[in-house]
Amino acid sequence: MPEQFPRSPYDTINGLVYFPRMLDKIRIHAKGGLPKGYEEHLGEGFDGRCLRFLGVTYEDVKKRVLAGEPDEAIFTWCMANGRKPNEEEIEVWSSFLLKRGWRDDASERILFRLKESGLEHRDKDIVTMFDFIDIDEGRTPPDFTESQPPRIK
Repeated sequence: MPEQFPRSPYDTINGLVYFPRMLDKIRIHAKGGLPKGYEEHLGEGFDGRCLRFLGVTYEDVKKRVLAGEPDEAIFTWCMANGRKPNEEEIEVWSSFLLKRGWRDDASERILFRLKESGLEHRDKDIVTMFDFIDIDEGRTPPDFTESQPPRIK
């Protein structure tokens, strides 16, 4: 199977960003199509953050994914068997991840990844880690310019 990228980290389920991407990574890996550099991070990085937020294990989620359960059912199972974050907690967590790398301790990581992947020329387009992932995988990230504060000149 040719290499295949998972969905965008911006994709959501019930307001929770990244979760659909994590499920895609499991499915694609099982079919042998996940890019090699992604395999070492399965269940770690943003996957790990998502799993810890939900209070479930990678192995438990992986079993459900590989059993063919749809995303919605897996999310429902996580909510029933994990820590049960409410809507506001999901909103806060998702907002944090949406901005990861923008004016925080992950900013240096974005600069490193830009150099590593030869995308230094896109430094004005890539503000967050999610932006980097989308552009690195050939997608255009959402346009958030309307939500940015006006700049003083």
